[in-house]
Amino acid sequence: MNRSDAAGVTTFSEVVGSSHVVVCCGSGGVGKTTMAAVIALRAAAEGRRTVVVTIDPARRLADALGLAELTNEPAPISGPWDEPGHGGEMSAMMLDTKATFDGLVQRYAADSEQAERILANTFYENISGALSGTQEYMASEKLYELAVEGDYDLVVVDTPPTRNALDFIDAPQRLAHFLDHRLYKVFMAPTRGFVKAVNVAAQALTRSIAKVVGAEVIGDAIAFFGAFEGMESGFQERASHVHQLLRRSDTAFVLVASPKSDTVAEADYFATELAGHGIGVRALVVNRMQPAFAATDGTVAGGAAAIRARAASLEGTALADHYTALADARQLAEGEEGHLSGLAEKVAPAPVVRVPVQAVEVTDLEHLDALGEIMFGDAGN
Repeated sequence: MNRSDAAGVTTFSEVVGSSHVVVCCGSGGVGKTTMAAVIALRAAAEGRRTVVVTIDPARRLADALGLAELTNEPAPISGPWDEPGHGGEMSAMMLDTKATFDGLVQRYAADSEQAERILANTFYENISGALSGTQEYMASEKLYELAVEGDYDLVVVDTPPTRNALDFIDAPQRLAHFLDHRLYKVFMAPTRGFVKAVNVAAQALTRSIAKVVGAEVIGDAIAFFGAFEGMESGFQERASHVHQLLRRSDTAFVLVASPKSDTVAEADYFATELAGHGIGVRALVVNRMQPAFAATDGTVAGGAAAIRARAASLEGTALADHYTALADARQLAEGEEGHLSGLAEKVAPAPVVRVPVQAVEVTDLEHLDALGEIMFGDAGN
């Protein structure tokens, strides 16, 4: 059941205010990173200690936040919350997959010598930043680190595009299953398992692999698994904790979309997949919507058809073109609402926040704050 229903949460402000973790997800190019920054900024302005974590480098966002760059460590952002007695605070960071992996190795190694053997291993250097799924798992790990071990009231995560965001959710369990897999255990016992198996039944296969990737790669892999021995339980326990964190009642998944039919379809897919993981969408943010302009003289009520009829009745006058333009704008807005109707019903009773297309790019904290006024105004929820 969606927690907004269970707890009587009906507005976007209440969703964010009742959450310790907010995960922004959706397809690429819909403004997830900007929306995540706005949520963190608004919470800081209301007196909460917040941090926003982005997965992909975003030079424009760093500029808007007044930072030279984003790194794997939270960097403080100056704002009105710095005033004495305010209590709020905001930081931002960009995930560094390898640095986060290195930190986990150092955490769970039995001693510094074991950690150094792993960190210096060529096979580890290759997989720590490039292996499929590593980025997604390290993103979930960084989330856990900030949410549980950091002193933050709110952690906001900007996830990769939709399909990869699902990997972000699945990664902890996939890692736990891999570490418990029989094949992994064979690799972890090279003198008793892997080498014996190779000597008895798989020498030809190993030679074939070595011809493709090189004998050194095979050797480095065996050395890596040997050096990793004894650390599995720590990684498994951590993965379990991350899995539970993503499903806690104070973790809110906020789905970000645009009103275009393809991104709405992607958002619909993601909402379905989330439900399959036992996770409800707590809020839907629709970015760059066409405003539903209204006639200011009060002479026209209804939708695009009524406005177009008014334009026809004024044919030959200066007002006719203005009413035609208004009818076109209203028709576009109605079409976007039509695209959204099914998705809004699917995520109900989650609030739907409509963010109109902006005349300017988001270039500083002032623009982010202006978006916050729209998103948290709750009138359009």
